[in-house]
Amino acid sequence: MSDDDPYLSGRHAAGAAPPSVPPQPLVLRINGAERSLCVEPRVTLLDALREVLGLTGTKKGCDRGQCGACTVLVDGQRIHACLTLAVMHDGREIVTVEGLAHADAPHPVQQAFMDCDGFQCGYCTPGQVCAAVALLDEVKARHASRLTEGEQLAPGALSPDEIRERMSGNLCRCGAYPNIVKAIHSVVLRQAS
Repeated sequence: MSDDDPYLSGRHAAGAAPPSVPPQPLVLRINGAERSLCVEPRVTLLDALREVLGLTGTKKGCDRGQCGACTVLVDGQRIHACLTLAVMHDGREIVTVEGLAHADAPHPVQQAFMDCDGFQCGYCTPGQVCAAVALLDEVKARHASRLTEGEQLAPGALSPDEIRERMSGNLCRCGAYPNIVKAIHSVVLRQAS
């Protein structure tokens, strides 16, 4: 701590703003492409994606990690982008809903959501889809949940209750849950055959 810095030494005037921290350079690998940007250290990953990079598929719902609308994949794991800072992900692989499709064809989960009407207003859908993609990868890796031990999971044996448990971090205000579960279950059954 420097004695010259009145904020750090406690000698700053009451109500005075803390000194600003300069924007930090970072490189994010987003949907397979490197993106260089410079953001203040307090900018969330969600705001960097939406406001700086223009990737508006990821939605800002509660901005508190409670609704899951901002779910993205970071190094293959789902996270709530509103709860993490962009600078924490320098050099990491990030996949948003825009990056799930391949060769102009929707990801199987995206297609299942369309086929099963797994949405109504659609606001939560990008987060639901990203969470469902992660759910399928977690099941393949035999990660346990509150309902099952990992070794209990067999391909195609993912029950609707298990899907609901694993998707519990993603809320849908419209109540499209039955069709969301149906969509995910249809992908599970396709992958098992």
